[in-house]
Amino acid sequence: MIKQVEAFRDDYEVTTVGYGPVPAGVVAHIRIPDDVQHNILDDKYITRRDYRRAYWTLWSIDWVRKNVPRRRWDVVLANDVEAVPIALRLRPLRGVHADLHEYSPLLHEDWEGWRERITPYVEWVCAKYVTKAASWTTVSKGLAREYEKNFGFRAELATNAAPYRDADPTAVHDPIRLVHSGAAMGDRRLESLIAGVANSSASVSLDLYLTLNQPAYVERLRELADETDGRVRVMDPVPYSDLARTLGEYDVGVHLLAPTNFNNTWALPNKLFDYVQARLGVIVGPTVEMAEYVERYGLGAVAEGFEPEDLTRLLDATTAQDVARWKDASARSARELSAESQVEVWTSAIAALVAR
Repeated sequence: MIKQVEAFRDDYEVTTVGYGPVPAGVVAHIRIPDDVQHNILDDKYITRRDYRRAYWTLWSIDWVRKNVPRRRWDVVLANDVEAVPIALRLRPLRGVHADLHEYSPLLHEDWEGWRERITPYVEWVCAKYVTKAASWTTVSKGLAREYEKNFGFRAELATNAAPYRDADPTAVHDPIRLVHSGAAMGDRRLESLIAGVANSSASVSLDLYLTLNQPAYVERLRELADETDGRVRVMDPVPYSDLARTLGEYDVGVHLLAPTNFNNTWALPNKLFDYVQARLGVIVGPTVEMAEYVERYGLGAVAEGFEPEDLTRLLDATTAQDVARWKDASARSARELSAESQVEVWTSAIAALVAR
C-alpha cells in the first residue's frame, strides 16, 4: 500500500484509511484505532449463513462505516476482498479499484472447517460486491484465472515487486550464505529448509528472518535450528525499510513453498522480488509461477520437490560459480523486475477510472 501511496500522491489528493501512522505525502489519514480488531467474524452469523450481518458487524468495517464520510471521493482503491464492500458503500464518483492479494475464498483452505464455513462466506462477498468494482488487479496469473473462472471479472497482473535498489552483487561467501525472509506460518513448512540445509554436505549456512505470525511455531523452528551446530539460525525480523540492505549480506534467497493450499500453489510472493533487489541468487521449489521467473531470468535453480531431501540434493550440486552467475542475473534483471514497472498497472487502472 505504501507503494501505491507513493505512486499517486503527486498527481492526486490521497486520503488513506487504515491502521498505523500517517503515510508520507497524503492529504489526510483516517486512522482506525489499534483496538478495533480486523476481520474477526461472529460465529453465529456464519453458522446461520447470514453473511450480510457477518460482514457489516466486523469491528473494523463498522468503524469505517461510521467514521468515513460518503460521496466525497472520486476513486477508492480497496486493498483486498474485505475492503471492497465498504469501498462501494462510500459511493466514489468514478468507481472502486479492487487490489486482490490472494484468492481469498481459499485463503486458509487447509484449516479445519475453512472450506465448509468460511469459503461460502467469502464467495458471497466476491459475488455480491467484488464483481461490482470497476477494475481489479491481483498478484499472479493463477489467482487471476481463478477469479475470472468463478466470478467473471478479469484482474490485471500487478506483482508484489520490490522497489528498485541500485546495488552490485557481492562476492560469494564461504560458506555460501542462504537466507529466507517472511511470515512464520506452519503451512509453509519452514522446517524443511532447516532439515535440507542440516543434511547437506555443501558448505552452506541458513538464516531465517521471520515475522511472529505464529509465535509457538517460531519457537519450534528455533529449537530445530539449535540442533544444527550453528549452520541454521532463526533471526529477529527487520523493518521492511532495512530488509534489502540486510538481505544484501547473503548469497541466495531460498523459498520452498509446499502446495498446502491453493494460494501457496499459485504464489508469486514479494520475497522473490526482494531477493532480486538484494542481488541474490534464488532457489525455489517447483511452484509454477516462481519457477517460471527463476528459469526465465536465470536467477537460480528450481528444486525437484518441496521435501528436505530435494533441497539437500540441490545444495550438494551447487557451486560458488553457480551462485555468482545467479547473482549477476539478478543484477541484470533488477530494473525490469522492480516495483516501478508494476506501479504502472495501478496508475493506468486509476487513470482510466478518473477519465470516466
